[in-house]
Amino acid sequence: MTTLHQAAAGLASGATTSRDLVEQCLARIAEPAGEGARAFTKVHADQARAQAAAMDALRAANRAPGPFAGTPVAVKDLFDLAGEPTPAGSKVLADAPPAATNAPLIQRMLDAGFVILGRTNMTEFAFSGLGINPHYGTPASPWDRANRRIPGGSSSGTAVAVADGMAIAGLGTDTGGSCRIPAAMCGIVGYKPTARRVPITGVLPLSTSLDSIGPLGNSVACCAAIDAILAGEPVTTLHPTPIKGLRLAVPQNYFLDGLDGAVASTFDTALRRLAAAGAHIIPTRFPEIDEIAPANAKGGFSAAEAFAWHRDLLARDEANYDPRVSSRIKRGATMLAADYVDLIAFRADLIARFNAATQDYDAILTPPCPLLPPRIADLAEEAAYTTANMMQLRNPTVMNFLDRCSISLPANRPGEPPVGLMITGETMGDPHLFRLAAAIEATLAA
Repeated sequence: MTTLHQAAAGLASGATTSRDLVEQCLARIAEPAGEGARAFTKVHADQARAQAAAMDALRAANRAPGPFAGTPVAVKDLFDLAGEPTPAGSKVLADAPPAATNAPLIQRMLDAGFVILGRTNMTEFAFSGLGINPHYGTPASPWDRANRRIPGGSSSGTAVAVADGMAIAGLGTDTGGSCRIPAAMCGIVGYKPTARRVPITGVLPLSTSLDSIGPLGNSVACCAAIDAILAGEPVTTLHPTPIKGLRLAVPQNYFLDGLDGAVASTFDTALRRLAAAGAHIIPTRFPEIDEIAPANAKGGFSAAEAFAWHRDLLARDEANYDPRVSSRIKRGATMLAADYVDLIAFRADLIARFNAATQDYDAILTPPCPLLPPRIADLAEEAAYTTANMMQLRNPTVMNFLDRCSISLPANRPGEPPVGLMITGETMGDPHLFRLAAAIEATLAA
């Protein structure tokens, strides 16, 4: 699992070239027994080779636009790429008019010299945490692949592409966990920034109140570097903060309910290892969290805002939607304008109260997902799908609602089932969270 910084070092030293890296990724995508045909909805092989050649020429002339120039990445099928439609994992937009320009975030990646390999698969319109797509197939988690388990969603294809070496890193979106859930299910790192730091222009929306754009990669440092580029900030060296003395809150209400045995055991082991390294693990309760589910009972921001965007398209072409997606979108049709206004006011009040409740902690630690990846075949029935979806979304959605930055990194040992550790910081506390997460990553890997 190559990191961005390892790839950059190889490019800088001449040990590899962008063309070499791109060809390795394309070969992985094309493996007949691999997940490439399901992880990608479109592969830009010719363009990627041309981009790689250009970056190699610039590097040879000492004109590379940045340290990561020539590194191949994958982007979720939700971003505008000039000259192409933006289907968002759907059939109904597969023949939509092509985007006139790149999304600003795509342009920032290109300006930094990244090579875009193609568009990655996702839950249709990003409205599920499982990653199942009936239109383009569902890529399987790397774990227990013989039994084909969910990759997590909605950024499923990006996560599988990174985990399988089909890309060095990639872009996803996170409205309720869509970077962190697939990262946890696939054994990689996924980041949700404080949403306002990264523009969402040119990204097909799910919920404009909650949408955020984040990276998926093989290390915390990978995500920190790409996050800086997306936010238009300088890429700096990531210096882990000392573990000793950190005050890490572990909520005892809500987040730990109904955990799979392996998830609970791995989470407890991670906490013990952090405590042994000198962190203060502080069990606590945040009653504010218990107020969110009742407030969202009518569908919340996601259903209301998604329905506003989709209502005309649903009226024309609902038959071509995944019914498990369209049914969730249509919940927004029953929300009154007064309900929506009340929800906005409630969210602002809850954020203020939760900020006060967490001010004495460096971060909050929880599992991102209560369940190990279920088998895709076991979720064919609506009841099983809905139960698994709500469970996997339950924990990470809280942090979108509270406008926090949050990251998932692997907590399991090699060979064990994939279990993530979700570390959540303060609003606009992204730099501190990255330093803290890098320290936790190193401690758990030791």
